[in-house]
Formats: sequence, structure tokens, C-alpha cells
Amino acid sequence: MNISINVDCSPEEARRFMGLPDLTPLHDIYLDRFKAAITDGVTPEAFDTMLRSWMPMGDAGMNMWKRLVDQMTGTKTPG
Repeated sequence: MNISINVDCSPEEARRFMGLPDLTPLHDIYLDRFKAAITDGVTPEAFDTMLRSWMPMGDAGMNMWKRLVDQMTGTKTPG
């Protein structure tokens, strides 16, 4: 036996019904910063900060990945 229930409501109504928080102000801040980054262009400092945030343990993590790739390819990078 299958039972189907269709609920006709907006995403806002569903969010309120489920008791989820309204993240619209945070979303607006994120979009404003994203638009500013696109308009102003990506600076080298911003790119460096972004890459560092993606690398676990900073430079030590990047060196670990370099050693791993060197071992897999059989090459040795200077330094």
C-alpha cells in the first residue's frame, strides 16, 4: 500500500512549518561580498588566502601533497 501526500506551499512556508531558521540576512551578506569580489576582481592576496584556507595544515600540508605526488610519479622536486 502506498500513500502519497502533496503539500502546496512556498519554500518560505515550508521553512517556517519545519521550524528552520531564516538565513536570508546571511545569504544577502554572502551575495554582497561575492558581487564585490567579482566587481573588484580577485587580488593576489585574496587568491593566496583562499588557497591557504583550502590546504590543511598550511605549508606543511602542501609539502605533504608534493611528497605524495613525487612518490607516485617517481619524480623528485627540488627543495
